[in-house]
Amino acid sequence: MENHVGIVGTGLYIPETFMTAKDIAEETKGLWTEEAVKEKLGINRKPIPAKEGDGTQEMGVKAGKKALENTGVDPMDIDLIICMGEEWKEYPLTTSGIYIQEQIGAKNAWAIDVQQRCCTTVAAMKIAKDMMMADSNINTAMIVGGYRNGDFVDYTDKSMSMMYNLSAGGGAIILKKNYGKNALLSSHILTDGSLARSAGVEYGGTEKPITSENAEEANKSLRLFQPQFMKERLNEVSMKNWVSCIDQAFIKSGVKKEELGYLAVLHFKKSMHMYMIDLLGLTEEQSIYLSDYGHMGQVDQILSLELALKEGKIENGTVISMIAAGIGYAWAANVIKWGPVNN
Repeated sequence: MENHVGIVGTGLYIPETFMTAKDIAEETKGLWTEEAVKEKLGINRKPIPAKEGDGTQEMGVKAGKKALENTGVDPMDIDLIICMGEEWKEYPLTTSGIYIQEQIGAKNAWAIDVQQRCCTTVAAMKIAKDMMMADSNINTAMIVGGYRNGDFVDYTDKSMSMMYNLSAGGGAIILKKNYGKNALLSSHILTDGSLARSAGVEYGGTEKPITSENAEEANKSLRLFQPQFMKERLNEVSMKNWVSCIDQAFIKSGVKKEELGYLAVLHFKKSMHMYMIDLLGLTEEQSIYLSDYGHMGQVDQILSLELALKEGKIENGTVISMIAAGIGYAWAANVIKWGPVNN
């Protein structure tokens, strides 16, 4: 059996508090109706943080513990933790991966944080695999983290409807070298620096610190800095880059794209989801539209994989592709072959 990296299993943490389409419509102060939020944006409801215990790092801890419980992996066997959790967290400049390592009892691991917005899980899986294949001392890795960037959304900002779906939760996925099944094959990632500052949180950094005068605005200052340019640029390159990532991931994996059996894709508006499904020659049954979860950032692909396994959409031999896109701008795709690894 050739050296490979396999997926052992996943873990999720989803808050018990939800924001409904009606709630979102009301927050827009008349910009959107409940029906439009459901039909156009594809959001029935989305989890949002509870008042206590749903910090970014803590949600990562909960997801990591759930992954250990689901897989039976001993935390002492974990060699590497890559945290894909967001920068918006309990305490700035604390290292989330190291915190999660301590809380889940992974005493023998070392941890690092990586960040590529909503592409981070797919990127972290590639990083972990490459490290595991190159380093004989890394045999088991956990990719883990939490997400709650929706805290910054101003629902009265007309240009922000693309982010009304931002929700909250945590996810974890465990990888093991030469696991014998569920092989993570190749990945492909593209980035476009012309969009590096097209969106972000305006206040709270060194350029625009939070002051007593702007504090209220700062708390809801996730916005598009260049809305027209961003729209035009994404219309020009986004789908082309996504298709390129998918094509290249399959080529590098030595798998025909026609073999794709399940698409683990982030949440975006329903029309885009259907376009992507049709473009790849899939049926609606070969993916899951996350209308009851919203967009949990980089947790979406882990969520989609776990839901698909529970619903029987993935079985031995199923070829899976996780695809993602992140503000900045980044696009990514990978290929996974579920079931026993063949020689």
